Amino acid sequence: MNSEDDHVHLLVEYPPKVAVATLVNSLKGVSSRLLRKHYRVRTHRNHLWSPLYLAASCGGAPLEIVRQYVEQQRRPG
Repeated sequence: MNSEDDHVHLLVEYPPKVAVATLVNSLKGVSSRLLRKHYRVRTHRNHLWSPLYLAASCGGAPLEIVRQYVEQQRRPG
């Protein structure tokens, strides 16, 4: 996981029978409830997360390469 001011990068392994939309909705719902429980969170129109998301597969890329990519998202250069 890594985050920026307006979005979060996650590297997730999940069962192939789970639909991506179901996974994302679950992650957003649970994280929203936990964050609101522990922090005073500013929201836009009472929604913590945007309804939009980007999901991409990493095919045959080695896990360590993908992990490094996610971890380095905020680092310049």
